[in-house]
Amino acid sequence: MDIQPIAHICSDFSEKFGIPRQSGLVEELSATVVFQPEHRDPSAFRGLEGFSHIWLIWEFSKARREKWSPTVRPPRLGGNRRLGVFATRSPFRPNPIGLSCVRLLEVRQDRALGPVLTVAGADLMDGTPIYDVKPYLPYADCRPEAVGGFAAQPKGADLRVDCPADLLALVPEEKRAALLAVLAQDPRPQYQDDPERIYGMAFAGLEVKFQVVGERLTVTEIS
Repeated sequence: MDIQPIAHICSDFSEKFGIPRQSGLVEELSATVVFQPEHRDPSAFRGLEGFSHIWLIWEFSKARREKWSPTVRPPRLGGNRRLGVFATRSPFRPNPIGLSCVRLLEVRQDRALGPVLTVAGADLMDGTPIYDVKPYLPYADCRPEAVGGFAAQPKGADLRVDCPADLLALVPEEKRAALLAVLAQDPRPQYQDDPERIYGMAFAGLEVKFQVVGERLTVTEIS
């Protein structure tokens, strides 16, 4: 089967660093799904506005490899323990396909781009190709009795974020809540804990630098 992207996402992440580890963790994030010209027929979206959430099926386009490994080192486990690739959500799989559940905020008709979807909580880098969109069905897709294996719970509590007012003022007002929420999730690799290190993250066209000491993240520079 030969499949081609039907759309791509426009998000605030131009790099992989800083992207939430799963969809829905940062609901303050807003993104848009823009479709290819051949898939902009408005009739293909009829009824979609009745759903609160949708599934995005997409490609780990920046994680392509010629060969795949049957085992990977999940960052969640410190990067020291190997598990089967099918027991993880690692991007380094036989087919680098991702699956994300996002909140559907709006289905709008753009004069130049045709139908555009505005979504919240996406964990995708800007430009990521999307192969399909499917409605989320609560009665079938929500399984309260499900067991989550080694990733049954989110990683710890959120960090306390200290961003000086003069630096936060450099961020567009409509992006501030999302930036602070992303930082609170601790963007660092899960196996790194160097209180002296300054990290840099690209977000919404800005370079955000920060330092983490204990449970406190301090923004040191925004440019």
